[in-house]
Amino acid sequence: MEEQEYILLKGNEAIAHAAIRCGCDGFFGYPITPQSEIIETLALEKPWETTGMVVLQAESELASINMVYGGGATGKRVMTSSSSPGVALMQEGITYMAGAEIPGLIVNVQRGGPGLGTIQPSQSDYIQATRGGGNGDYNTIVLAPATVQEMADFVDLSFELAFKYRTPVMMLSDGVIGQMMEKVKLPPFKARLTRDEIEEKYPWAATGKRKPGQSPRIFTSLDLDPQVMEDHNKDLQQKYSTIKENEVRYEQKYCDDADYVVVAFGSAARISTKAIETLREEGLKVGLFRPITLWPFPEKELLELSQHVKGFICIEINAGQMVDDIRLAIKCSKPVVQYGRMGGMVPTPEEIAEVIKQNAR
Repeated sequence: MEEQEYILLKGNEAIAHAAIRCGCDGFFGYPITPQSEIIETLALEKPWETTGMVVLQAESELASINMVYGGGATGKRVMTSSSSPGVALMQEGITYMAGAEIPGLIVNVQRGGPGLGTIQPSQSDYIQATRGGGNGDYNTIVLAPATVQEMADFVDLSFELAFKYRTPVMMLSDGVIGQMMEKVKLPPFKARLTRDEIEEKYPWAATGKRKPGQSPRIFTSLDLDPQVMEDHNKDLQQKYSTIKENEVRYEQKYCDDADYVVVAFGSAARISTKAIETLREEGLKVGLFRPITLWPFPEKELLELSQHVKGFICIEINAGQMVDDIRLAIKCSKPVVQYGRMGGMVPTPEEIAEVIKQNAR
C-alpha cells in the first residue's frame, strides 16, 4: 500500500479524516466549541459520496448518543463527538450502552466548567470520564491523546477496543489539542464491513437477519429480575477486570534516573515535558509519566515506579482530579503534590518548572 504523506491538520480535523479512513459507518453529532471542526470537516469531505459513511447533525447531544446506541447495536462502527456540557447530556445514553454492551466511540474535546463555563481548554472531565459519569456500576475505556497524531491514531484503536470488549470507548481530549495544528500521517483506508461480514464477525449484532428458531436480538439494559441483573453485573465486572489486565497504556520519559516524577496526561503532559527538559538541563533529575489510558489507570506501573523515586508531582488543568488515582496507585507510599489551573487557564512550561523546583527537594 502506498505510503501516506504527512499533512498539517488541527487535532479535530485529524479525528474526522481518521474516522473516514478507518471504516467508520456513521457519525452523529452536534456542534459545540471547541470541537465543531470534527463535524464541519466531515461535512466538507462528504464521505457519504466516497465510502458510504453517514454524517448527520442531530438535533441535540441526547439524540446523537442514542443514534450511536442504535448504530452500534447493528454492529456498525459509529461515533459522536462533543465538548464538556454536551458530553454531560450524553451520560444517560452512555450508561445504557455500557449496560447493553454496545460498542461505540465518544470524543470529548474538553472545555472549562462547571456548567457552560467557557470555550477555553480544560481537563476537568477526568472524574466524569473515568468513573462512568452515568448511573450504575460500569466503566468506559478512556484514551487520552497528547498529539494530533494520536488524535488520528486513537480513532481506529478506539473502535478496535470497543468491539473487542463490546463497550463504549471515550477519547478524552481538550481544546488545546483539538485546536492546535501539527503534521500528521493519516491511516490507510480500511473498507467498511458489509452486512454479511458483520453477521459473521459479530454474531451478537442486530443485522435484520435471523436463522430459523433464533430469537429476536433485543438490546436493553433493563431487567426486572434482580438475580438476572446481578449476574449481568458480575459479567460486566469480569469484563472490566480483563480490560484492566490487558489494555493499560502509558508513556515514560526520563524516569530511569529520576528523583521526582511528574504525572500528567494530554496537553498537560506536553507542557510538562518542556518544563522537565529545561530542568534536566539545569541538573534536576525529573521524569514524566503519562497515562494514555485514564481508565484502566496504570496503577501497577506507578506503584513500581514509586519504589525508585522520592515523590510525584501531578500536573492537571483542573482543581485536582487524577491526583487521587495516583495516591491510590502508589498506596500513599510517597508524597504527591498537585498543581493545576482552572476555568480555561492553561499553565505555561515556566510555571510548571517553578512548581517542580519548589517541590523537588
